[in-house]
Amino acid sequence: MRFKSNYLPLYLQNASKFTNLILIIMENILFDAFKSDNLDLKNRIVMAPMTRSRSDNQEHKATGLTAQYYEQRASAGLIITEGTFISPEAVGVVNVPGIYTQQQIDGWKLSTEAVHKKGGKIFAQLWHTGAYSHPDLHEGKNPLAPSNVNPEQQIFTPTGFQLSGEPQPMTTEDIKRTVNDFKQAAVNAFEAGFDGVELHGANGYLLQQFFSKNSNLRTDEYGGSVENRARILFEILDAIREVADLRKVAVRLNPSLNGIMGILVDDETIELYNYIVNRLNDYNLAYLHLIEPFTDVSGNSEAIQEVAKHFRKIYKGTIIINRGFNKDTATKVLQDGDADLVSFGVPFIANPDLVERFKTNAPLSQPEESTFYTPGEKGYTDYPVLQN
Repeated sequence: MRFKSNYLPLYLQNASKFTNLILIIMENILFDAFKSDNLDLKNRIVMAPMTRSRSDNQEHKATGLTAQYYEQRASAGLIITEGTFISPEAVGVVNVPGIYTQQQIDGWKLSTEAVHKKGGKIFAQLWHTGAYSHPDLHEGKNPLAPSNVNPEQQIFTPTGFQLSGEPQPMTTEDIKRTVNDFKQAAVNAFEAGFDGVELHGANGYLLQQFFSKNSNLRTDEYGGSVENRARILFEILDAIREVADLRKVAVRLNPSLNGIMGILVDDETIELYNYIVNRLNDYNLAYLHLIEPFTDVSGNSEAIQEVAKHFRKIYKGTIIINRGFNKDTATKVLQDGDADLVSFGVPFIANPDLVERFKTNAPLSQPEESTFYTPGEKGYTDYPVLQN
C-alpha cells in the first residue's frame, strides 16, 4: 500500500485502529451479501442438502411440514433442498420427496412460497441414486446403474434397512431416458418456483457411479476413458440448457470420496475431476458445490487433499465448499479466498436460526440423531430459536 507523505504520520498514529477495522470486516465476511452475475444472496451461509425422510405419504411429495422446515431456515443466504427424486427409477430411499408428478410439483410450491415470503432463496437438488437402492423400492426390479457393481450398502426400504444387491446395468436407451428425466425435473422445479437446481453428482450416487472406475465397468461411450465416464453429466447439462437458463443450474461434486458408498479413488480420479471442472467453466453455472474429503486421505497420492484450494485454481465461477465447517473455519476459508460460500448441514438441523447464532456467538443446539429420518415434527420443526 502506498501513501502520500502528508497522510503517513496519520496512518502510523492510527495503524492499530486501521488493522482492527480490517480484522472486523474480514471476520464479518460470512454475513456479507454475495453477488455474482448468477447469484444474489443476503449472506454467504448456505444450508446444505440433507435427506430428512418426512414425505411419508402415498404421493411421495413435500408437504406443509416440509415448507415449515425450510421457512424456519430462510435466513440462510441460500437453501439447497434435500435430494428430490427425478423419476420412479431414481428412488433409493423411502419417504423422500420426488419432483416428477404434478402432485409433487404442487407440494414443493408450498416450500418455495414459504421461503420466498421470508426473503430467502431456494434451489432444488435433483437426485438419482443408481445402484444405491433395492428391488423393494422398484416393484421387485433391480435398480439401474452404470454397471452390475453392488455398492454393498444398507438401504432404507418400507420394511426397514436391507442390503443392496447387484443393480441392472443401464442400456444406452436407459441413459438417454435418465438424461431426459433430469431435464424434465429441472422444468418441474422451475414450475414449482425454485430459484435454481443443483445436480447431485456426489456421495456415490448415479453420476458419481459413472465417474468412478470401480463402479463403471462399461466399454461403450459411457465407460473407459475420463471423457466417456464424465459424458452423462455434460449430456444432462446440454439437455437442461434447451429448457432453462444454466445460470440457475449448479453441480455438486465429491472428488475425494474414498471407501464410502462403494466408491474408491484411483489413479485417474484427479485427472477426471480436473477434466470435469475445467469443462464446467464453459457452462456459466450458478455455482459449483464441492465437498472436502469424508475420510482421512492424507498420504494418498490418488486423492485431492484440499478440495476447495485445489479447484479454486481451476474453476472460474462461484464455489460453495462443504464438510464439517464451523463459524471460524468457514470464515477462514472465505478469508483465504478458496471459496465464495460455505454450506452447513447438521448445524442447520438443530439451529433453524443458525445465521443469527453465528452473528451473536450464541451457543448451538445439538441435534437428536434418532430423529434425522423419522416422520413427523419431532426433531424436524420443533427446535427452539433465540428469543429477542
